[in-house]
Amino acid sequence: MLNFSILGALEIRTPGGQVEIPGDLQRTLVQVLLAGEGRHLSGETLVEEVWGSAPPGNQTNALQAHISRIRRRLRALEPERRPSRLVTNPAGYRLVVEDGELDAANFVRDVQRAEEMLLSDPAGASRLLRSALAMWRGPVFGDLPGGPMCRMVAVRYEEHRLWAMELYFDAELSLGRHKGILAQLRETHIDHPLRERFCEQLMVALYRSGRQVDALATYRNMWKRLSEELGVQPSPSLRRVEHAILSHDPVLTAADATLRQ
Repeated sequence: MLNFSILGALEIRTPGGQVEIPGDLQRTLVQVLLAGEGRHLSGETLVEEVWGSAPPGNQTNALQAHISRIRRRLRALEPERRPSRLVTNPAGYRLVVEDGELDAANFVRDVQRAEEMLLSDPAGASRLLRSALAMWRGPVFGDLPGGPMCRMVAVRYEEHRLWAMELYFDAELSLGRHKGILAQLRETHIDHPLRERFCEQLMVALYRSGRQVDALATYRNMWKRLSEELGVQPSPSLRRVEHAILSHDPVLTAADATLRQ
């Protein structure tokens, strides 16, 4: 069994430890095949992802040579496996990855499970989300972002990461742990200043910590940023949080309140 990690620089692990894939070209090619998520990818797609606008003159031969090297490397890691993980047919190339072998797929699965648990078991959801977020070692694919398809996949997984963080903060707020996440929430809001949900959660955490003035200042700064940078007004959800703070709405201090509507 192999384990593939792309939530950070590419890593391949066997029961005996981490395995190196030599050379940026071959590493990028493995990343592209993993980004394909079990689909057959055409030779043209692989060439574009690996070489971009400057492919070699003999691009078909060059691609096949790299594919052969990767196939041999994977076969050496799993000598008992038949057939090869790297499948070639008229539709293109496909890397076979079994359930549980790709960290990104495991991450998305765990986040979906946690969302389902959030209302009935927020403590369990929080633990699952912490574990899932700990899978991230850095940007998807590390310092080899690849071509258009890899970059698109990276954006999608990053969106899942932000969604997981929103769910985690919701779980912690529902458990009354606002002081414990306050510093992390503030840092996350600074890192993603236009993501309104983080602003809402920070405002609630500040209010519950006895910092109503800071909570309202956070709203005003968000309102100004949205207006100046995007030319839009705060969402109804964000405005509801501001109104709740101004009116000291008891929903803000309810342990199970998230203000999501």
